[in-house]
Amino acid sequence: MQSLQQLLQRLSDGTCDPCLTALYAPSGDPDVLTLARQRATQAAKGFQAAFSPDGSAPAALFSGPGRTEIGGNHTDHQHGHVLCGSVDLDTLACAGPNGGNTVRIHSEGYAPLEVSLSCLDVVPEEKNTSAALVRGVAAGFVQRGKAVGGFDAYVTSNVLSGSGLSSSAAYEVLVGNIFNHLFCADALTPMELAQIGQKAENVYFGKPCGLMDQAASAVGSAVAIDFADPAAPVVRRIDFDFDQCGYALCIVDTGSCHADLTDDYASIPQEMGQVAAYFGQTVLRDVDQKRFWAELASLRAQVGDRAILRAIHFFHDDRRAAEEADALAAGQFQRFLDLVNESGRSSAEFLQNVIAGTDPKEQAVALSLAVAQEALGGQGAVRIHGGGFAGTIQAFVPNDRLEHFRSTMENLLGSGMCHVLRIRPVGGCVVYAND
Repeated sequence: MQSLQQLLQRLSDGTCDPCLTALYAPSGDPDVLTLARQRATQAAKGFQAAFSPDGSAPAALFSGPGRTEIGGNHTDHQHGHVLCGSVDLDTLACAGPNGGNTVRIHSEGYAPLEVSLSCLDVVPEEKNTSAALVRGVAAGFVQRGKAVGGFDAYVTSNVLSGSGLSSSAAYEVLVGNIFNHLFCADALTPMELAQIGQKAENVYFGKPCGLMDQAASAVGSAVAIDFADPAAPVVRRIDFDFDQCGYALCIVDTGSCHADLTDDYASIPQEMGQVAAYFGQTVLRDVDQKRFWAELASLRAQVGDRAILRAIHFFHDDRRAAEEADALAAGQFQRFLDLVNESGRSSAEFLQNVIAGTDPKEQAVALSLAVAQEALGGQGAVRIHGGGFAGTIQAFVPNDRLEHFRSTMENLLGSGMCHVLRIRPVGGCVVYAND
């Protein structure tokens, strides 16, 4: 592997430009490439300041992208279908082996961390920390019979926190790619890295989650996932050229807060589970829909109306997510947009995760959706993004309406609240190594 000083020279003389262009500036925009080069250089210089003042340490660049949920809202925990994709915001690292058995990471804006690999058991005191994710990812490699070793890394991220773009999955995929390249000759597949990341988050970090976030970040592009068997989900990459579709992907921060919404989020899988249990099942995926519709009256008496409406949302959105993937694969973008709009309406009317029950005067998500629909003028598509109740909405906006859409949303919500993203065709990866 090249030394840090060689990496800095190659960033400066343009040797790295083709790799940076492919990942960050596929349209060839020189300004985007310049920003990408500056960011990579910043990471390399951060590594130098933290670990190698003389520039002699081996170093390479690695990336773990954020992800966006495209189709299937609250379908994954019921073993349904989802459609998701990696985006062009990522967690970027300059990293290299340090010859020891300790991982040392300096993340921009955070305290440095050190994780000894001599113990790969769960450390309760590390719950909800980055150290837990590092330890969990390392344990995942060892459990697969792979070697790990100590490395140093300087990390910078532009994945928006609290935006539903899953910064934790981006971090897990980043760390997985570093271990995979430095110590395993890239032997593990993207899906294996995704599964390692999911287990690290579930068991070590202490957050229950499905595989959607990690799969989208690891695989790249649009990814259709069937969770019928959560232990072995069926993953299909959808190679659709979003850059040529004439639409921009916007994630709009509604300015609402996720605090105190735990009960709202928990009520969705709880109520869906109540419906499934009525039919002797654990999840809605296994419920016979003919029986569901035939027994509504008695079901209603047992679980209540909202649980039934949420089950109806699942049945339809599960189907829609698969149809969205098929529409993209067939190049039927208008069909895809129609399905996205249907999903958005279903989330609002049946799933009911647009308005939180805690403060009926606070309806930032619902208001943002209404204003977005007005700004789109009957074109494109808009839906809730992620868990709902607060946070962000997602819109596919015609390029010729993009500035109008952005200005309309930011007049309501504030400057910088509308983020224009790309579906990134590459998942977690080695950006540049020159081994």
